[in-house]
Amino acid sequence: MARRRKLYEGKAKILYEGPEPGTLIQYFKDDATAFNNKKQGIITGKGVLNNRISEYLMVRLAEIGVPTHFIRRVNMREQLVRAVEIIPIEVVVRNVAAGSLAKRFGLEEGMQLPRAIIEYYYKSDELDDPMISEEHITAFGWAHPQDMDDMVALSLRVNDFLVGLFLGVGLRLVDFKLEFGRYYNDDDEMQIVLADEISPDNCRLWDSKTNEKMDKDRFRRDLGGVKEAYQEVARRLGVLPEAGPMDIKGPQAIQ
Repeated sequence: MARRRKLYEGKAKILYEGPEPGTLIQYFKDDATAFNNKKQGIITGKGVLNNRISEYLMVRLAEIGVPTHFIRRVNMREQLVRAVEIIPIEVVVRNVAAGSLAKRFGLEEGMQLPRAIIEYYYKSDELDDPMISEEHITAFGWAHPQDMDDMVALSLRVNDFLVGLFLGVGLRLVDFKLEFGRYYNDDDEMQIVLADEISPDNCRLWDSKTNEKMDKDRFRRDLGGVKEAYQEVARRLGVLPEAGPMDIKGPQAIQ
């Protein structure tokens, strides 16, 4: 088993030192969490499915000119990605009333919103990822106004593309979370790029005919069939591993 230096471990992924300067290995775990880690579980094979799904979506987004940290998939559970400085902001794009939005405003879950709504949350498990405004972001120096312009423009572009892509396979993109990072490109210019992942872990996806939930809400709400829902999303996108969500152990970490 390979030995790599572990740089960071989150709720769903581990980041290891990459094989080349400026790269990282992103390892997808089977751990499932909800309500800011207050609910925890294991969904066997989830990491394999999310790796494949996120790879597919990142590649498709790159094809339409969205810059991402993704370089290539290494194996069943790992991706090679660019090392970026993560901006500590979660950008949430909402197309349909669901989750906390429906609860906050007393909206009927499933109501189509008049337009896509963008919300910002500060990345802090200790503070339960509080909702913030653009004023907070710029005042506290988490991102500059130009960064915000780039992040909003990219988020809306990603949303437009993914809404159509998912609708084409019978899925309704209700809402999703994006993370962004900064890195210096080959021209030594700072660039904002899409980072983290795009998968049923951070997207609400409903069947377009039945509104059946096909995402992590099945875990949050104890609906069962979580792995089967993720498999169905992968199948519809044409990326379900031929042998199914097989296991592959992560590398041994050296500190």
